[in-house]
Amino acid sequence: MRVRKATLEDLPYLVEFTAEEAREAEGLVKIPETLQKGIRAALKDPSIATYWVLVDKEDSPIGSVSVVKEWSDWNAGYYWWIQSMFLSKPYRGRGLMSTLLDTVKAEMSAQKGLELRLYVHKDNSTAIRAYERANFSKSDYEIMVLKSSHAS
Repeated sequence: MRVRKATLEDLPYLVEFTAEEAREAEGLVKIPETLQKGIRAALKDPSIATYWVLVDKEDSPIGSVSVVKEWSDWNAGYYWWIQSMFLSKPYRGRGLMSTLLDTVKAEMSAQKGLELRLYVHKDNSTAIRAYERANFSKSDYEIMVLKSSHAS
């Protein structure tokens, strides 16, 4: 197993992984065409997001992680946010999430990122436990939202 940057050729896998992540994490059904549009935009423009895929020995994706960056004027650097993370069910429980996270952490360090952050649905106890095992801890901040009329 190895991790590599995702390419446009990985788009069908990333759409499938993202749809399944939404279903598993929050019981949401996402429109594949919308996911495809969003992921394709990021694959073409890394300033939107960066995707990596975990691949098997045939170079077929079995998992993925994506990151977005948030500029901090207080600290003159970027906070890195895990936007999505998914591992196909047959590969779970083998420590492979750490392989994906290690890749992100190494890239963040190379780019002098400030901190790796993520948000997880408060009812997703499985993901919370997995992230805690990966040394994530609760933040002093609470996320609040103001919904747009354009949000779906």
